[in-house]
Amino acid sequence: MRYRCSTMQATYTNPVYPEIMADPFVLRHDGRYYAYGTAPGDGDGWRFPVLVSNDLVNWERAGYALHLEGEDHFWAPEVALADGKFYMYYSSGDVEGKHQRLRVAVGDRPGGPFADCGVLLVPDQPFSIDAHPFRDADGQWYLFYCVDFLEQDGDHRIGTGIVVDRMLSMTELEGKPRLVARPHADWHLFLLQRSMYDAVYDWHTVEGASLLRHEGRYYCFYSGGAWERENYGISYVIADHPLGPYRRPGGTEAALLMHSLPGQVVGPGHNSFTASPDGSQTWIVYHAWDAGMTGRRMCIDRLDWIGGQPRTAGPTCTPQPAPSGA
Repeated sequence: MRYRCSTMQATYTNPVYPEIMADPFVLRHDGRYYAYGTAPGDGDGWRFPVLVSNDLVNWERAGYALHLEGEDHFWAPEVALADGKFYMYYSSGDVEGKHQRLRVAVGDRPGGPFADCGVLLVPDQPFSIDAHPFRDADGQWYLFYCVDFLEQDGDHRIGTGIVVDRMLSMTELEGKPRLVARPHADWHLFLLQRSMYDAVYDWHTVEGASLLRHEGRYYCFYSGGAWERENYGISYVIADHPLGPYRRPGGTEAALLMHSLPGQVVGPGHNSFTASPDGSQTWIVYHAWDAGMTGRRMCIDRLDWIGGQPRTAGPTCTPQPAPSGA
């Protein structure tokens, strides 16, 4: 058990899982939580570890989700349930990040195994990552994902940004992506003088979309900066429809929701959201480096709305009240 008790209050301490588990996505199904993330495979072609929990705090390994041969690297799985099937969206490509493509696999159970569907979701893009499927209240699905932008536009900087497209089915997009967010601030810097696409750029990045609907508005949370540095953090943009247009709240010259704690937590980001066991609370699930930079591990913190704005105490590294109903 990872609980600690203080005056009869169950608590947890981040990280909630001791092994590497970057880009964590949590799906709640039939009263259980399933977590998927970027982590080493088993060496025999099995990718994406699957964790299970009843309370968001105590996690156990439940095998791997997907079997694929080859030398590609695999990132950022997310799973959606539709029409009785579970669809896993992920990216694969070379380790340098220049040829990653979005793919989708399907399975009968949340823990897998999943089988790749044999389609590229965005075939006309040389680079696409971080797929985030979102189902609106009317049943329509949308896919948020990242692509590269090589032209400056206003205060938008060259680098990786987020778009959204309507889904015609769970394996096909409409092909009319709309802009969600592009890097525009100094803290979005990924790397100065980065060699990409046969040129050299001061590269900036926003990635890892995750959508929440609150009081009729759509909040697209994103992670910005360099994933292995202290400038990496979480912010958001807002729209009245999943397809946008999205607008920035004031203060986005810094990460609005979560940022590094010098000497304690480095680079919190690439989050997902889920509900507490009793359904009364919203929890953000994210990865963060420890101060020694030994690996990105899965963390959780409560998300609240204060004055109509999302707020969290995270990233935390001290005992915190456990999710309600745990």
